[in-house]
Amino acid sequence: MANFLSSPTIIWLIIGSILCFTELFIPTAFTSFILGLSAIIVAAISLAIPQISLQIAIWMGISLGLVVGSRRLLPKRKKSINLGDDRTGETLTAIVPGKGGRVLYEGGSWQARSEYEEQTIPEGQQVYVLGKQGNTLIVLPQNLLEEKISED
Repeated sequence: MANFLSSPTIIWLIIGSILCFTELFIPTAFTSFILGLSAIIVAAISLAIPQISLQIAIWMGISLGLVVGSRRLLPKRKKSINLGDDRTGETLTAIVPGKGGRVLYEGGSWQARSEYEEQTIPEGQQVYVLGKQGNTLIVLPQNLLEEKISED
């Protein structure tokens, strides 16, 4: 029995099974499953290649290839921009064209830049939040927005 468990093929099968089974309890975006699958493949290869160091190198290569390959098959995550119901804010500092400024929005101070970059938005001005790029808000002066609406 001890000789049976010391066989590299059996060890790779046990490691592969444990890693695949682990995915059921600890979701790792299929990474542990892929590592387990690689170990099972190496278990088959170990019948032909007896060197442990070469088996480990093959396992690492197969694992890397499968992880990178599987990421290309998964759909890209869409970044969700969750702006609150209230889309208005107030400038804390002037928003200078090309430089940006700070806006008070939903109780916090945010970096902001103007969508309309022809003029400076003064401090204390009400702005409409159009969206977010990273941690920077894209804003439009509310008076400019109201002028546009009244023209239409």
